[in-house]
Amino acid sequence: MTVILGIDPGLQRTGWGIIASKANQLSFIACGTVHTDASLTMAERLRQLHDGLQEPVARYRPEEAAVEETFINKSGSSSLKLGQARGAVMLALSLSGLPVYEYGANVVKKSVVGAGHADKNQIAMMVKTLLPASNAKQADAADALAVAICHAHHRQLQLAVAGVF
Repeated sequence: MTVILGIDPGLQRTGWGIIASKANQLSFIACGTVHTDASLTMAERLRQLHDGLQEPVARYRPEEAAVEETFINKSGSSSLKLGQARGAVMLALSLSGLPVYEYGANVVKKSVVGAGHADKNQIAMMVKTLLPASNAKQADAADALAVAICHAHHRQLQLAVAGVF
């Protein structure tokens, strides 16, 4: 069994979700959201993301982490802020000793829903179908669980190709 932490990075809200994967079986463990205070400086907000991820990492002890890749926004400023948040998240995970894998949004959607352009409602519905015990109250947490599911699926494919079952 492998415990996987999925992350949907964002500056205002970063979703996290933890699942267990054993062969083709997935189990929900926990999920949540790290919020940052918009009145703080960028450096302080990035620290909030770092600190906010320390509790679930310490509590649930994931063995691997997967992070959704940044998509380019129409606003360069928004893309830059999202990139900084994603960098802080990846650093926090790496400093915790976790191997970090990255997946594009369309890859995550295709892995979970079967379509690369699925909307948030479709993702949330499929996450609930695949992980009936999940209690994701926010889209960010459901998206993070989707990232974890995506990694579990890709991980199984890699093991099958390598002949390791």
